[in-house]
Amino acid sequence: MVSIADWRLPIAECRSVSGNIPSVSSIDNHQSAIDNLEGGMVVDLKSLIREVPDFPKAGILFYDITTLLKDPVGLHSAVDALANCYVGRKIDCVVGIEARGFIFAPMVAYRLNAGFVPVRKPNKLPAATARATYNLEYGTDSLEIHRDAVSQGQEVLIIDDLLATGGTALAVAKLIESLGGTVVGLGFLIELGFLKGRAKLSKYDVHAVLEY
Repeated sequence: MVSIADWRLPIAECRSVSGNIPSVSSIDNHQSAIDNLEGGMVVDLKSLIREVPDFPKAGILFYDITTLLKDPVGLHSAVDALANCYVGRKIDCVVGIEARGFIFAPMVAYRLNAGFVPVRKPNKLPAATARATYNLEYGTDSLEIHRDAVSQGQEVLIIDDLLATGGTALAVAKLIESLGGTVVGLGFLIELGFLKGRAKLSKYDVHAVLEY
């Protein structure tokens, strides 16, 4: 664990669909996306993520972020990496997707001086909701948001821990747009590049801190 006393606030490289920003593929996969451009240390976030084979079922390699979350420098670095691409841009609210999106989205919202809006599983929100239903490999799933959570014309950033096939993120983006909001970007801690979820989000600005 790195001591807070020895650490300087890093500046995150932004990786998005924009052509003038370095792509994830140009970065060594054994290194994190956090780099202090003033010559400071590199925080290797991947080394803080535990890989658990055969979870939740055989043949799946699970990336456990709880080991990153408990590390003060790792957590701080991950949040800054998610937020730094949007510092200085108009962000009215940050939407977090249940469940692990709830970990990062409020902290990113705090960093950007924006509000936080939860998108939850069905029947968890108490007031009137809008719902998005999307396809899974076997069956469907749904997510809900309060109808008054996003106002017409508001600039919205969506944050989640993982970009896999992209179906969940796309459903949430469409949900925001159905309420009149504008999706200015989608940020993820981890992107599973081999699943090509980014292709479903090609119309949006997508930023992933780490790629596997």
